[in-house]
Amino acid sequence: MIGRKRFSVLRDPVHGDIYLSDEELSLVDTPEFQRLRGVRQLGAAYLVFPGALHTRFDHSIGTLHMTGKLIDAVNLNFELDPRRCLGIAPEEARVIRIAALLHDVTHIPFGHNIEDQSGLLERHDCASRYRGLFSERTELGRLLSKLGVHDEALAILAPGETATADAVPPYWSQILSDTICSDILDYLARDAYFTGLKLSIDDRLSNYFKVDRATGNLFIDLAKRELLREDILSEIVRMLEARYYFSERVYYHHAKVSAGALVARATELALAGGWIEPEELFRCTDDSLLALLDARASERESGEERVTARRVRGLVARMRQRRLLKRACVFPAYENEAVQESLVSRYFSRSGSGEREAAEERIADLARFATGRELEVIVYCPAAHMQLKEVATHVRWPGVESPAPLGQFRDRVPRLGDLEQAYRNLWKFYVLVDSDDPKLLTKIQEIAREEFSGARNAYRVG
Repeated sequence: MIGRKRFSVLRDPVHGDIYLSDEELSLVDTPEFQRLRGVRQLGAAYLVFPGALHTRFDHSIGTLHMTGKLIDAVNLNFELDPRRCLGIAPEEARVIRIAALLHDVTHIPFGHNIEDQSGLLERHDCASRYRGLFSERTELGRLLSKLGVHDEALAILAPGETATADAVPPYWSQILSDTICSDILDYLARDAYFTGLKLSIDDRLSNYFKVDRATGNLFIDLAKRELLREDILSEIVRMLEARYYFSERVYYHHAKVSAGALVARATELALAGGWIEPEELFRCTDDSLLALLDARASERESGEERVTARRVRGLVARMRQRRLLKRACVFPAYENEAVQESLVSRYFSRSGSGEREAAEERIADLARFATGRELEVIVYCPAAHMQLKEVATHVRWPGVESPAPLGQFRDRVPRLGDLEQAYRNLWKFYVLVDSDDPKLLTKIQEIAREEFSGARNAYRVG
């Protein structure tokens, strides 16, 4: 009698063949995971890079693959140095791989715009989101319980939020969630492939991961015979530079920002009106979210909420047709260090929505008075940290007894400080308008400069 197969093979355009165990495949086949096929990895970036249609589904499986490679490297290095290093047992590897597979399952459509850059909801990786999706109400949650990995997977993905988390060693989470980890090793390669941007990260970097026996921290060994491995350090810096390069070129591209602002504003209006509940977003794909917003707005077009309903439908139509709002003003961090904190506290997130809406109304009213035009104005203020991750990956530095976060060695690697400052300078406060008429944009710019009189605009309409 032929037994049940123990693994399946998926062909991935980035990594080639990826092997999944039968229980990993059973998790992939749940409705909650299959939803990720409809959630694009880069949100609206496909409006700028037409090939960027890859999904959270693809990335999750790629992260599983890279997690397996890191586990293999850790175990090989344990065999070479068992006195100072730990290995990862098969049962541990099983749980870590499952957590890696599910690390993005809580993502909502256009999540970085709605959560991180607009602050409408908590981040996708908050503990409550995982607890809800891993509950007995979902097929995924029931299967995790049946496999006996529910608590451990939750402890990895929401560290510090469960009783089990206290017993979980640090490297369980660090393998898939750190400055350099399986998550970033996959998404940088995947984003490069599908955007067509040239990027090359040497695979050998993953070979130098170890687990410190004394602390349980995952680390990259930069020491050989107590000399610095400059080749490995330079590879780390290259990866951090690549992450910045993609942030600059793709993740915060102004057209992607504008498209995301359309979806975020339509979603905000629907949430504020009670037309949709936050939990509905957790079940949506990119396309079904736009359809949901359009349908709920259509139901209200003939009632008291018709003005807001028409606005929501207009925002959705613009997104679908790529009729993006144009920049009238851009207030970058490097020109506004003195007022950035004030701008964020006043205009970011739901707590600042009242002031933001009032500012938009004043700008639109003054523009109407001056030009006779009814305009859609969006004031877009992202969080100050811009998803910046400090350089937390542990390294073993020559002459230093225990592995420590790489950021502690900034004085010896000046490029780290340069990159962190460059990240902070990516922050931009936008005034976006539904017009490409230079004269009208110039007028809006004049009005907006008065509205935000303490801030310095760096954008020239042309």
